[in-house]
Amino acid sequence: MESALHLYALLLLVTVPPMIPNSALLAGAGALAAAGSLNLPLLATIILAGTVLGDLAVYGVGRKWSGRATTWLSRSPRCRSTLAWTTNRIQRYGVPSVIGVRFVPGGRGMGAITAGIVDLPFRRFLLAACLSEVIFVTCTIGLGYLGGRLVPGGGPTALLIGPAVSLLVAGVTLVVQRCRRPA
Repeated sequence: MESALHLYALLLLVTVPPMIPNSALLAGAGALAAAGSLNLPLLATIILAGTVLGDLAVYGVGRKWSGRATTWLSRSPRCRSTLAWTTNRIQRYGVPSVIGVRFVPGGRGMGAITAGIVDLPFRRFLLAACLSEVIFVTCTIGLGYLGGRLVPGGGPTALLIGPAVSLLVAGVTLVVQRCRRPA
């Protein structure tokens, strides 16, 4: 039980900062929940709380230090372009764009800080953050949980489900991107 508490605390710590890739870890935690090592509702609640708190912190940085954040994000042509693209989408579409950008690599942090910079109202950002994180947490933990139920006996093999799912999703995404590029 004590090791489970440590794992819950670790999961909270790695889900708050938006720049830490954690999908494989979360899917692995879902597999552990399927094996009975973790409580699924508690796991989902802790991860959801961590991701929303992290989103709100980054949004707050964008609101409070928008000038500094814009300067920092404009340090390279690629970052400037990403900031301009994200700003345009958030100003044009609001909540749906914050939700959508969450699922682009690096989009969680960029979307939150940009929403703060462009002064998206707090309640609208909170709604977007909650909705996008509910979708993300449900899908990520759910895939791990499903995989954990499909692996007989769970155990260490179940921990490989997270990285396997992440590699599969990344591979499919890469193939789709390559197919969509003009020749």
